[in-house]
Amino acid sequence: MFLVQRGALAVVTSTRVWDRQIGVSLILESKSLCSALITHLMGKAEGSVAREEWHGHVTALSVAPEFRRLGLAAKLMELLEEISEKKGGFFVDLFVRVSNQVAVNMYKQLGYSVYRTVLEYYSASSGEPDEDAYDMRKALSRDTEKKSVIPLPHPVRPEDIE
Repeated sequence: MFLVQRGALAVVTSTRVWDRQIGVSLILESKSLCSALITHLMGKAEGSVAREEWHGHVTALSVAPEFRRLGLAAKLMELLEEISEKKGGFFVDLFVRVSNQVAVNMYKQLGYSVYRTVLEYYSASSGEPDEDAYDMRKALSRDTEKKSVIPLPHPVRPEDIE
């Protein structure tokens, strides 16, 4: 259980681990009857053990603007990494917009590195061009040689991702 005090408010984690789906939420609870979701991480375990690709994947991570820069995203990532370790993963990965330098820098501070660039991964709206993504990875203890984080020398397209 993770608890943060902010004024008269308490933040409590709720962790759910299903077969392959992982959900971690921080819920803001006040002394009044209302609660609000302040941050949420959704992830899953996927890949192939035989090819040393079994890993934790971050599907989505969000933090309400007024609760950013408090270390909440880092705590959720730490929880997902712990769950991925327990499930025997070789690494944890995530996709992030190339333009989101705040997030890219945060993930780098947490030990993630850019494994590859995925061209036109994010669909744009209103005639804008599609945006590239970084596939960022962090090796876990099972990957003793850190093979899972050796960067690819060339970008890939979304259809080339397994």
